[in-house]
Amino acid sequence: MKRFVDGVDRTQALLLPDRLEDYVHQDNPVRLVDAFVDALDLGSLGFEAASRAAGGRPAYHPAALLKI
Repeated sequence: MKRFVDGVDRTQALLLPDRLEDYVHQDNPVRLVDAFVDALDLGSLGFEAASRAAGGRPAYHPAALLKI
């Protein structure tokens, strides 16, 4: 009968990469979309912050939604 819970092996390598950037290759077209949307002036294009007068969850940033 064990008295304590065994800890996690600290020398084990990770199964997945640490960062999301490691999944996307440098020449993937998604990087072009990301750079293009970041370069846009979304305020002048009519993207405004959502009004949460009634409460609820915070809205997603318009740039994030445009990238999707």
